[in-house]
Amino acid sequence: MNHLITKFNNFFLNFEAIGSLLLRLAVGTAFIIYGFGKFPLPPEGLIEYFDLSPFLASLVAISEVSTGIILIIANFIKNPIGHTLTRLAGLNIVILMICIFAVAHRDWFITKQLFTSVQIFLLIGGFYFLIKGNKI
Repeated sequence: MNHLITKFNNFFLNFEAIGSLLLRLAVGTAFIIYGFGKFPLPPEGLIEYFDLSPFLASLVAISEVSTGIILIIANFIKNPIGHTLTRLAGLNIVILMICIFAVAHRDWFITKQLFTSVQIFLLIGGFYFLIKGNKI
């Protein structure tokens, strides 16, 4: 039985990089889509609903798009620069998501809505890449 368990686990070790890549593609694509949804600049919705300055609203949109792109591209840079870019993208995701929760979803704190929203998974993905970087 132990031999079977070992073979099973060794088989999936071959695919560990794919799991990380799929998460990276999903989180990166989500950020790109959310960011492009705020174009053209400045995003009027952020200015009107959240009383952000045009500069800050534009910075949010550009930051979301660029973070998604960097997160995806950094996967293919197999050196310390790619590792650092992944961690910086993860840090930016964490900062953006905490700010989004603080500004747009204050009423979600420890509720069902928080744990059934895509935002909590983006926050967790950000922490994952901040901590793990490009390491497999």
